[in-house]
Amino acid sequence: MPAIQLTPAQRKEKRADAHHLDPVVMIGSDGLTAAVQKETDAALNAHGLIKVRVLSDERDTRETIFATLSDALNAAPIQHIGKLLVLWRPMPPKEKAERTDRKPGPKVVKILKFSKSGNHRAQVKKIKVLGNERIAAGGELKRARRRVTSVKKSAQQP
Repeated sequence: MPAIQLTPAQRKEKRADAHHLDPVVMIGSDGLTAAVQKETDAALNAHGLIKVRVLSDERDTRETIFATLSDALNAAPIQHIGKLLVLWRPMPPKEKAERTDRKPGPKVVKILKFSKSGNHRAQVKKIKVLGNERIAAGGELKRARRRVTSVKKSAQQP
């Protein structure tokens, strides 16, 4: 039994996140070897959520590989559909270098747009905001302008 237990809602969210991913690891005719396990472990460390393609035609073999990978690598089995396996494991924290001369990088912001009729769900968009950009009231991305200060305030400041 895998060490990570997820609720059905969490599993559903991971399945949705994995939908657009391409397989990172392929398991060929040799089956599950030590090299394949090592490569899968490296992919989980790098990405967290991965797809594995198994080229075997037997479903029992694929289920065995799925269970073995999830147990051996302490990963949560997300989905087994056809010849694709989806595995997830939280990524290990990366060590940050202590540099104070750098400014913050781009950040991802979620924007909710509600429907005009009120009968539909709100649309959620994820937008990457760079350092010189801002989000306007309508959810549009605009280039940030310097704040205009009055002549009096600029004369008072040294």
